[in-house]
Amino acid sequence: MATKNKGKLREIQSILKGLPVRLYGLTHFEHMPDVEEDGKSFFENSLKKARFYSKLFGKIAIADDSGLEVDALGGGPGIYSARYAGERATDQENRKKLLKALEGIPVSKRGARFKCVIAMVTPEGREILVEGTCKGRIGFKEVGRNGFGYDSLFILPRLGKTMAQLNLEEKNRISHRGKALRKLRKMLKDYIS
Repeated sequence: MATKNKGKLREIQSILKGLPVRLYGLTHFEHMPDVEEDGKSFFENSLKKARFYSKLFGKIAIADDSGLEVDALGGGPGIYSARYAGERATDQENRKKLLKALEGIPVSKRGARFKCVIAMVTPEGREILVEGTCKGRIGFKEVGRNGFGYDSLFILPRLGKTMAQLNLEEKNRISHRGKALRKLRKMLKDYIS
């Protein structure tokens, strides 16, 4: 799994649990090269990473690119979500910048969606892309302690909670990554058998 994000890896392991595969993240290996995410879309970035690591290891590689699209920001931060406040920005710095950018914007104009595109590339060169989205809105302050990234700002109107107030099982059931991973799980299961 082409990620160093431990929260993301936990979510993925939880959904792919039970499949006859061993899942490793990039933190399991020393001196892993990074792939520059210079694509213009989630699709391009996830596919670029999956191709690179599949070739490097000679194994199936799974990579995702995901982010937050906010209506009032014209779909931003989008593919720049992880580095919204700068190249080495922390989640906290990104959330702070987002709240600042939305100052004065009423709740009715704070629509947003989390989007996730997952690419799977096999050593034979087979490529599979799946996508998942989760709609909500951006709150005025952080609420909740679970999750990572923008979860504490992302309100799920149907539940009246932020993503950060959900446990991992609840989050995986409705999240953008959970939706994409369930699609991937089915395709991975078919590939294995």
